[in-house]
Amino acid sequence: MNDRGSVSLLVLGLVGVLIVLGLMLGSVGNYLSVRGRAQMAADAAALAAAPVTFRPFGSLGSPAAEAARLAAANGATLVACVCPVDHSWSSRIVEVEVEREVDIVVLGRRAVRAAAAAEFAPVELLSIDLPD
Repeated sequence: MNDRGSVSLLVLGLVGVLIVLGLMLGSVGNYLSVRGRAQMAADAAALAAAPVTFRPFGSLGSPAAEAARLAAANGATLVACVCPVDHSWSSRIVEVEVEREVDIVVLGRRAVRAAAAAEFAPVELLSIDLPD
């Protein structure tokens, strides 16, 4: 009986399994990286939109436009923006949701979403100490 060829098949199968595991591990790392970048884009979008709810300025003068601009600058797309314009001096909270695409080996292209909120208190602008 000749078993010399069976060892080659076993090694080939083991190499194949290791390659698939490596690709899956790489996909998990890529997903986690994209999820972190999506969260960073959401944070930036919320922080950019918050002051625009008080006084219109920025790219197009609207909080949603400013949030979309910062999301795009960080490689994401703005999905939702709860950014009501409020010209009063009361505090307000802005909420945004963004999306980024990621390629996962077995599942294909998927969307990764992240949300963030930012509070803006216009009254605090009055207590800023200006340098001499």
